[in-house]
Amino acid sequence: MKRWLDSLLDLLYPTSPSAGDARAVEEPFCHVCGEPFAGELTPLTVCANCRGREWFIGTARAAYRSEGEVRDAIHGFKYNRQFHFLRPLSAWLLEGYTRFYDGQRYDALVPVPLYPLRRRERGYNQAAELAARLGRKIGAPVWDALRRVRRTKVQARLRRSERIKNLRAAFALRESFSGRVRGKRLLIIDDVFTTGSTVNACAQVLRRAGAARPDALTVARG
Repeated sequence: MKRWLDSLLDLLYPTSPSAGDARAVEEPFCHVCGEPFAGELTPLTVCANCRGREWFIGTARAAYRSEGEVRDAIHGFKYNRQFHFLRPLSAWLLEGYTRFYDGQRYDALVPVPLYPLRRRERGYNQAAELAARLGRKIGAPVWDALRRVRRTKVQARLRRSERIKNLRAAFALRESFSGRVRGKRLLIIDDVFTTGSTVNACAQVLRRAGAARPDALTVARG
């Protein structure tokens, strides 16, 4: 069914979709989280969001800033079941992978999970859908290695300090992946990176299970 849907989306949107008025994330940016800066900076500049913070991710990168058509597509797919937006979102995610991680070897892609009740309400996990399409494009498996064990508040409605607190102990490793992630290079996939609290909480669980320091890739940077 997924392959049939992908083929239909590719037929309806046969060319690489434009991000419209959204700006691509380009250097110079924070070498950890990819926060764009203005002006000339050294390659190892760290932004205020990262300074003094414990990071379990290696690097986080996003293809575009969360604005214009990119933001509209994310909201449409994520909240309004506008499935036709999966095609452009997937293309932009692949564009980000090609720009920032092409040539890297990852053992698997790990989508950020939804809490089970929210997953049933929405009917799908947008991060898992994006990871599935990216995985097929780059030939990488997708591991549903994480589960959300605590229902949290919607991150978009919270301040930075609240976002970090909100995600504490929210994720756990699935028992079937105990020992399986040890020593593996993993790429965490989500739709939007804002403060990084979500992907960092996921990376913490994977690191504690013995994975190599994971990287993160999202469509957009909030």
